[in-house]
Amino acid sequence: MPDVFLAADAEELAVVTRNDFIESRHLGSAVVMSQHADVIRRVGDIDSPILPRSCMKPFQAIAVMNAGVNLRSLAAVLATASHAGTPAHVSVVRSILAEASLTEDALQCPADLPADRAARVEVLRDGGGPSPVYMNCSGKHAAMLLACVRNGWPIDSYLDPEHPLQQQILDTVERFTGERPVASAVDGCGAPVHAMSLRALARGIARIRTSSPTSPFALYRNAGILVDAVMSNGWAIDGVGRANTVVIDRLSVFAKLGAEGVMVMSAPDGTTVALKMLDGSLRGATIAGLTLLAGAGAIPASDIDTVRGELGLDVLGGGVVVGTVRASETIALNR
Repeated sequence: MPDVFLAADAEELAVVTRNDFIESRHLGSAVVMSQHADVIRRVGDIDSPILPRSCMKPFQAIAVMNAGVNLRSLAAVLATASHAGTPAHVSVVRSILAEASLTEDALQCPADLPADRAARVEVLRDGGGPSPVYMNCSGKHAAMLLACVRNGWPIDSYLDPEHPLQQQILDTVERFTGERPVASAVDGCGAPVHAMSLRALARGIARIRTSSPTSPFALYRNAGILVDAVMSNGWAIDGVGRANTVVIDRLSVFAKLGAEGVMVMSAPDGTTVALKMLDGSLRGATIAGLTLLAGAGAIPASDIDTVRGELGLDVLGGGVVVGTVRASETIALNR
């Protein structure tokens, strides 16, 4: 399998300060793309393949919808979510399974506890433990199972790369990104994940963001329906107070994180950022993505200030704020 881009080809995207001392630096690559798929800005290597991890979920959800599954509203969002496992999230996942006449036993994602602290405490207090339904990808898996049931496809092998659903997902990825993946791997949840360049990932997300729910073409119509659902139910894609939800609800920016430092963001006008932190950390990904969007004129720079305090960027010393996680000068607005 090809390696991710080299450290020598990366640039500084974010820094961590402590009492005005730069304690850590996060290197990576990023691309800013217009709604017309023109590259507005490139930072580092945007053509070497990366694994998009959960940033692939919008493509997977659209493929499920294209397979004849009428995902709408919260069900559509949970199909593309990396959710916090709150009771509200889990209820939607269970409703998708119920529509397929399946139980939680059909889920093949790993067992986990809710990421949301209050939900996790409640599960443990009630004598519960890790379960696949609490895993952040369970909505995606439930939607995949529903597609299998609707089409008469095998359920036990729904994660096999040769399964009809996985082949449809691969086709959907290629159609939106305009690039054939150079390699495939197994994601943390067990589903196939396909390597692509940041350029291709940004192109695909921009096309999804600018799709219309009234398009005469099913692929783009479903993409438009998905985006509308996410923008109307930001809490469902992540969780109240969590980064993607804050950006969606407060700035109307479509945002989706992926493990190992991957992030995509798309502004209302379709301007899109795709970035990868080389060290796999996500702590600077949100502020870096927003800074790049503001630098492209896609959102007002002042919008970043309105949400900065909600993004968990504070660095503490003895319980007192002594520093922050901020975008690097490399991608600062005046560059």
